Amino acid sequence: MKTYLTIFKTFILILCISLASCQEYLNVVPDNIPTVDHAFKNRHEAEGFLYGCFSFLPSFADAGSNPALLGGDEVWYIDPVTGMSPRLWYIARGDQGTNAPLANYWGSKQNGDDLKGGKAMFTALSDCNIFLENIHKPYDLTEEERTRWVAEVKFLKAFYHFWLFRMYGPIPLIKENLPISSTSEEVQRYREPVDEVVSYIASLLDEAASDLPLQIEDLMNDLGRPTQPMALAVKAQLLTLAASPLFNGNPDYADITDNRGIHLFPQSYSADKWKTAADALKTAIDVAHEAGHDLFDFKQTNYASKLNEKTILAMQVRGAATERWNKEIIWGDSNSNTDNLQRACHPIFMGGQGTGGLRKCYAPPLRIVEQFYTENGVPIEEDKDWVGIDPMGIKTASASDKLYIQEGFETINLHFKREARFYGSIIFDGGTFYGNSRTTTDNNLWVTKLKFGNISGGNTPTDRHSSTGYLCKKMIHYLSSVPDNSDQFTQHRYAFPIIRLADLYLMYAEALNEWKATPDQEVYEYIDKVRARTGLEGVVKSWQKHSLTPDKPKNKEGMREIIRRERMNELAFEGVRFWDLKRWKLAETSLKKPIRGLNIMGETAQDFYQVKTVYQLKYAKKDYLWPIKQSVLLRNKNLVQNLNW
Repeated sequence: MKTYLTIFKTFILILCISLASCQEYLNVVPDNIPTVDHAFKNRHEAEGFLYGCFSFLPSFADAGSNPALLGGDEVWYIDPVTGMSPRLWYIARGDQGTNAPLANYWGSKQNGDDLKGGKAMFTALSDCNIFLENIHKPYDLTEEERTRWVAEVKFLKAFYHFWLFRMYGPIPLIKENLPISSTSEEVQRYREPVDEVVSYIASLLDEAASDLPLQIEDLMNDLGRPTQPMALAVKAQLLTLAASPLFNGNPDYADITDNRGIHLFPQSYSADKWKTAADALKTAIDVAHEAGHDLFDFKQTNYASKLNEKTILAMQVRGAATERWNKEIIWGDSNSNTDNLQRACHPIFMGGQGTGGLRKCYAPPLRIVEQFYTENGVPIEEDKDWVGIDPMGIKTASASDKLYIQEGFETINLHFKREARFYGSIIFDGGTFYGNSRTTTDNNLWVTKLKFGNISGGNTPTDRHSSTGYLCKKMIHYLSSVPDNSDQFTQHRYAFPIIRLADLYLMYAEALNEWKATPDQEVYEYIDKVRARTGLEGVVKSWQKHSLTPDKPKNKEGMREIIRRERMNELAFEGVRFWDLKRWKLAETSLKKPIRGLNIMGETAQDFYQVKTVYQLKYAKKDYLWPIKQSVLLRNKNLVQNLNW
């Protein structure tokens, strides 16, 4: 009876405050306050609250939750598509708005925000604060475990701030929850300047890293929980973002101030931010190495001994992204279900396989196919060997091509003599496929046929087809399979890669290149490590031997372009390109280009390989940062809307 009376009194108090604060922005008291004492009465209850703090993490492998998968130009979709949400694909189509923003992570459950594919990040931050304020209470929690849990929640608190910062720029800092006695003016928080936001998040990650384990000991139960390398990697990612053109002296944002007259964005460029990022990246890399992280090597798997070198090279990048908890994964999302993603990518090889769950709709546009290097490790448009060759010209595959293209198959020059990452990432007409129960040898590889009239081709069924004539191979684990003449897809589940070591290597090369006057061996070292894994020579040697611009790696501007292209090739389809284009301020150029594909209705090679415009993208400066929902601005007059929304 006393419990119900307490709950009732608390409810009346919250209701009175809510009525007095009609312009409430962030909640003063979360709706679970009456049960806080119960939530922390012992270890078991506190652990449940801890898991609740983790529950706000985005579903990174879910295209309906992670805007980086479908929100840009890396994959083109269809609508409708059976079993998957196309909602965040509408961001790429230019349908973002202020009344009901897509992927609206600026929200809280208590305010009733329509999150449209997002999660209530301000509720998450409130819950993290509740945890930190009360975790001293459980009587049966050891100090060692308490210390680790506090560090984990600090990591989560930092990441939730980072997630919002990357989307919105300046954000309110939820350092602690406001007391019940707060006035209506006090609950209307301000967005804080970029540099303050970055400094606060970085300090939280430092605090977390100091008490997190170097590596996970309980592999059965704890994989995916925060570690020192994870915290330091997110910090390095944060500082690299802060040093990048979007936030480092961006003139587009120079005049944005709040009603206090405070500039929310840095007014001038600072090269020192690249040095700060480089130092953080080197620390993150060193600690990752200490924890046992290393670049993935498919040669060390049980299947490699009977495979050809070409198959192994193509599997390097595919395995790095999908081999479950391989040494390269610094942070993997163990909670996202990769089943839907793999079904969307997986082709159909014979009748019966497509009547069930395979969707074959996760389609890279032609520009992504073109961006991968030639076998010489340089872009097609720069390769001396490709001068005078029409990429769309039709050619017949020979016996020497059979590990990547079916012998005797007619396909285009664009599919020949490409780097191994291309063959590990892209499904194309006539291309081979390692996996789907054919793993012990590469003497009888599957062949994907995508012309109209073939089992994976055309636009039938209308809710399961490629819009561009290509599919994504990289995000399919080679042990996932559909038995012959069956529609029962069996996924080999993996932890979707959020940050892997190659990402840190390439960011480190980028930060060093931006900080130094001229690129040197230290800059080349880390990008060359990533290239070597798939059989490519170092950048200096590759450009000297094969490029029309042999001195390109020797100057800052040329090396910048090389590093950016390298990131797009190595990290394709992992949700990285979307954020990179934004932080480099290249989105307004790249995301205005048309989405091109092949003629999916073509039955012959001559018809199928005709280039078609699938969609004309549109992108404006306002699209770099998310809009704050209009109703939120009406509740809080201290907030400033992002540019041009």
